[in-house]
Amino acid sequence: MIYLEKMTLSALALAAVEQYRRRKAFETYGDGRIYGEMSYGEFGLRIRQFASLLRSLGVRAGDRVLILAENSPPWPAAYFGTALAGAVSVPVITDFEGAQIASIAAHAEVSACWVSARTAPRLAQAGIGADIPVIYLDSFEDPPSLLVSIGGRTKRLPLRSSWPPDGPAPFPEAAEDDLASIIYTSGTTGSSKGVMLSHRNLVFTVLAARDLLKIYSRDRLFSIIPLAHTYECTLGLLMAVLSGASTTYLDRFPTPAVLIPAIQALRPTAMHTVPLIIEKIYRGRILPALKKNPLYRFPLTRPLAVRLAGHRLQGIFGGAVRFFGIGGSGLPRDMEVFLRTAQFPYAPGYGLTEAAPLVAGTGPYRTPVGAAGTVPKGVEVRIVDEAGRVVGASGAGKGKAPSPEFALGEIQVRGPNVMMGYYRDEQRTREAFTADGWLKTGDLGCFDRKGFLYIRGRLKNLILGPSGENIYPEEIEGLLTAYGLVEDALVYPGERGELIALVVLSEKAQTMWAAAADALGELKNTVNKQLASFSRISRIEVRQEPFEKTPTRKIKRFLYGGPGRP
Repeated sequence: MIYLEKMTLSALALAAVEQYRRRKAFETYGDGRIYGEMSYGEFGLRIRQFASLLRSLGVRAGDRVLILAENSPPWPAAYFGTALAGAVSVPVITDFEGAQIASIAAHAEVSACWVSARTAPRLAQAGIGADIPVIYLDSFEDPPSLLVSIGGRTKRLPLRSSWPPDGPAPFPEAAEDDLASIIYTSGTTGSSKGVMLSHRNLVFTVLAARDLLKIYSRDRLFSIIPLAHTYECTLGLLMAVLSGASTTYLDRFPTPAVLIPAIQALRPTAMHTVPLIIEKIYRGRILPALKKNPLYRFPLTRPLAVRLAGHRLQGIFGGAVRFFGIGGSGLPRDMEVFLRTAQFPYAPGYGLTEAAPLVAGTGPYRTPVGAAGTVPKGVEVRIVDEAGRVVGASGAGKGKAPSPEFALGEIQVRGPNVMMGYYRDEQRTREAFTADGWLKTGDLGCFDRKGFLYIRGRLKNLILGPSGENIYPEEIEGLLTAYGLVEDALVYPGERGELIALVVLSEKAQTMWAAAADALGELKNTVNKQLASFSRISRIEVRQEPFEKTPTRKIKRFLYGGPGRP
């Protein structure tokens, strides 16, 4: 583990390079082979070369630099190289449409762009590149050089570790509270905002996370979430660099057909995912086989059957995983009970981009079912009810949550991880904070007496029942997807206040439509028996196309008439 004298991205990267110089840092996997290996020593050289290239192209301290590229070893070099040059990175999800990219680039007033051959057409579609340099990350050649497009003309520029060649590297020294990155959230409400994260925000978060999850230099991480998302960038990339671990990137979209053979070949020891990935494998491969196991039929032998299924799940994920982080949204309860009984090393967490992103987390085997984890040291979290009363608190020496236990309210956060604000948006920045300086997450949660945080849903998604009762659509949606018939569900109120479930059927149900139609009626009755009368579903409607989702696989609810629509 490295020691940092300063909480900046440059200090983090350069200290790691010095400590782990000969260890492998990054590589890419595709078509059954590993390529593009980069040691920490080579990583340090690329960072300096990329920073010098930016400076030679006129990028100065505080300028914004767009990163529009898929996960690959050059991406971290571009990210840290931008920081070393004193500039501000603006990572963009590659799934964004041209109009979104154009809007972000214009709002951030970017001075240069990092792209790949695959993403360059999308940049052109957005009308970007006519008046700023566009650098192709995947065009590296010996002697060290990269393709750069300037004013529509492309040429190959040499890479040097300082600029000018015969002088010292003119890299400005960043302060801890300087702006390091602007993350434009895709969101589920359709309103993208530029979250400003300082060097301190990012480095503090990864240092605080070290107390919750242990990553070592011997670990092999497998990265499948876009690096442009703060979840993967901070808890994946920055944590790996801090620890000297090696990271493998997949060179294509992680469908189960692509993902499983890759994992079994690579045998990673740690990875971060979203619930949808493991849920598909659990419901498609593990659960059907488990139900056929004779040991599963009897309560006395059922735990043994589940343990055996857990061994099979470990095998699917390569057999070496010791940390399997799950974030972005909550796990369905039935699946979490299975993972806990099966002793699978899953680790839940909770956060948001505005908190860089960690608010609560844990290592494997430590949380009660349904809990998101505990609050890291140095961060404060409180629960505020509708009347504005603090009904729960934890973190920063607060100790256990005060009674009443499980008192529900909005989760509010304060600490070095909390963003600087929204870029060029003072009004929404003011709206995001309370008068006494706490970040309003918009999420509903509660603490138990041991300090574990539980997430109940989004305030914007909350539905009021006929007599003012609180209805949490996420809980109903979890019940609908627990039986294997429904792939995805979204619950929202109809015109008369009745609850409607819009669902996407599983592949198996789609091939047996007549039987599925009858089964949907049975599913509605089964789910309704588990719900209070005011939160029961009136009808289920089938959607033929998949829901459009954010990069962390959350449904963009505003597109479908559900709660949270602007």
